[in-house]
Amino acid sequence: MTTPAARLPGAGQVTPSDDLSRLAGLIRLHAPYDGDFPLRVPGVSVARRARVHEHLQHNVQRPALCLVAQGNKSVQVGPDTYEYDPQRLMVYAVNLPIAFRVTRASVAEPFLTFKLDLDPPRIAALSLKLFPHGLPPVHHQRGVHLTPSNAAVMNAAARLLDVMREDREAAFIGPLIVDELLTRLLLSPIGAQVAQLGQVESRVGRIARAIDWIHAHYDEPLEVEVLADFVHMGVSTFHAHFKAVTSMSPLQFQKQVRLQEARQLMLSSPVDATTASRQVGYQSASQFSREYSRLFGSAPSRDIARLREPGGPQLGTL
Repeated sequence: MTTPAARLPGAGQVTPSDDLSRLAGLIRLHAPYDGDFPLRVPGVSVARRARVHEHLQHNVQRPALCLVAQGNKSVQVGPDTYEYDPQRLMVYAVNLPIAFRVTRASVAEPFLTFKLDLDPPRIAALSLKLFPHGLPPVHHQRGVHLTPSNAAVMNAAARLLDVMREDREAAFIGPLIVDELLTRLLLSPIGAQVAQLGQVESRVGRIARAIDWIHAHYDEPLEVEVLADFVHMGVSTFHAHFKAVTSMSPLQFQKQVRLQEARQLMLSSPVDATTASRQVGYQSASQFSREYSRLFGSAPSRDIARLREPGGPQLGTL
């Protein structure tokens, strides 16, 4: 059996461009055509797109580490826009409704990305070993972190994809490389922020619980005072930290979740906009239509018809 080291000559003694080329080649191997591809190790996936997006795509992004091996992508979270490419990696710390576009891709040089879901208990266990005397102070807690890529993270991601060519290596070596990859991330300039994911009583941990509640109860009226009490915060403190993490107020966040849920409902089942609006918690169909058009760029019926067209835009997770 060929060892991963033999398949990846010079691992650990490579330049960033070498790591990037290796990662891009392995993503091409696991993603032979356009689409999203979950891999053998749970929580690891790759994606490929051979064309830029003409329209914004919408999705709820779970906590994850995302690496771009080729191409460019633009992500909007509330009013904030993040541009990332092979020189920058992105970490999502909480469940966030996002809008995104692939802005550089072609058949010859497709957009290629690697994603690792972030598991809070796993992060907590590693953080305890790396920071036995307590986490470094974090002055700015956000739901999205963008930081320069580094060769160690790229190299670990490439080796993780490499071992997934064989079931046995994926099962036994894959989890070890995931731990290495998370350790590299925790030792990076955003390591202290990433470590907050595993701390349930950190500000990010509390806001994450509030976000999970909104996702589970999006069709119910949102009482901010009750939600603040649920995560043991005063109302003004809760508002400030929620907006710092998500770039939105709680009500704005709930609205985006409702609209994305309604869109998915209309796309996957034969319901009209009025029915969908009621099912996600709207009292006014006209208000729903206005807010839907503002977020997605067209009225519900026109938007769903466009999504259903052959070759039309897809609700990808990318």
